[in-house]
Amino acid sequence: MNKRKAPAASCPPPKPATNGDDRLRELQAFDDTKAGVKGLVDAGITVIPSIFHHPPDSLDVISSPSSTTKDVVSVRIPVIDLSAARREEVVARVKAVAETVGFFQVVNHGVAGEVMADMLAAVRLFNEEPAEAKRPYYTRDYARKVRFNSNFDLFQSRAANWRDTIFCELAPEPPRPEELPEAFRQVMVEYGSAVRKLGLGLFELLSESLGLTSDHLRQMGCAESLSVVSHYYPPCPEPHLTLGTSRHTDPGFLTVLLQDTMGGLQVLLDRGSGGRAWVDVPPLPGALIVNIGDLLQASSCYLYYFRFWINGRFKSVEHRVVANRSRDTPRISVASFFNTDVKTSTRLYGPIEELTSSNGGSAPLYKSVTVREFIAQFHKKGLEGRPVLDYFKQEQDFVVCSAS
Repeated sequence: MNKRKAPAASCPPPKPATNGDDRLRELQAFDDTKAGVKGLVDAGITVIPSIFHHPPDSLDVISSPSSTTKDVVSVRIPVIDLSAARREEVVARVKAVAETVGFFQVVNHGVAGEVMADMLAAVRLFNEEPAEAKRPYYTRDYARKVRFNSNFDLFQSRAANWRDTIFCELAPEPPRPEELPEAFRQVMVEYGSAVRKLGLGLFELLSESLGLTSDHLRQMGCAESLSVVSHYYPPCPEPHLTLGTSRHTDPGFLTVLLQDTMGGLQVLLDRGSGGRAWVDVPPLPGALIVNIGDLLQASSCYLYYFRFWINGRFKSVEHRVVANRSRDTPRISVASFFNTDVKTSTRLYGPIEELTSSNGGSAPLYKSVTVREFIAQFHKKGLEGRPVLDYFKQEQDFVVCSAS
């Protein structure tokens, strides 16, 4: 593994911003290096640039992943064994967790441990190559199936996050081998194939938990697209001032996450007394993390209208990653996002006609929308701020199935 650091002169820290124009220039100067956050670390900075400073309201409850405070609750996210003897038990467990927590870990999931380890190693190998080797992949052009950059919403967010990312669109049309960095060429295909098989199995369980046929969600197009997004979180010299990933919900249907042993992922959950708290998702050897996306929350809400189960629905939950407090070890994670084919799909996802109030059914919570429109709104607003689902809520005085 090449650990050579780029010379400090190759990636000078941007000067502090003092107003909007200065901030834009600082953002552009950082982006123009095409070296990402890792480039700043290699330059030997001890003070993070102001573009990474998050406002106090997003930092006021941050603490280390191992801490126990009234704001960060150290409890385990539910763990589901997918090899349980009785399928009915697995379906019931998935239903309960998807409706209440929206996040769970799975074991005995069929993705080989060696493949997961190789995938994490490939992410680290790529990110720790010299900056000049990574620059050809650095882009913000969504037409490219393989994209390396730092903060997809760099120019939209209030503050940048302390991480670098490589995106890979694997389905419906995978990239050509030469489009992938050499570090990924073999393992990306192998890992993507295994996680796609797992995702299809999870959609079957979720369909059955809604009382539908096992292929219902797949027939809706929920797994047509698969994007594998690999994050590299370098050690941060001032972790109390920034985040690894801002609080957000995932816009697609389902996410499967592979994380290393560093920790740092937190989920915002109800405490049962009217308040909410950040809950750590501790690394569990061999496990993968699954979470419900916005579009699956919206879809399941409508399906529940159809079944008249007015109190039940899947939950897309806010989560974040705290900045890496290690002195010398990066945090690495690989998120696999399942969605419909954003580029070609014209299908409207929304209320079934028979369920609208004009036909005697319950009023729908969300407007009908194409996935392209939905994802475009996500990219427009960035990670922070209102959940993207809120932009598509119906204006009405009362709904049976609320998202609060």
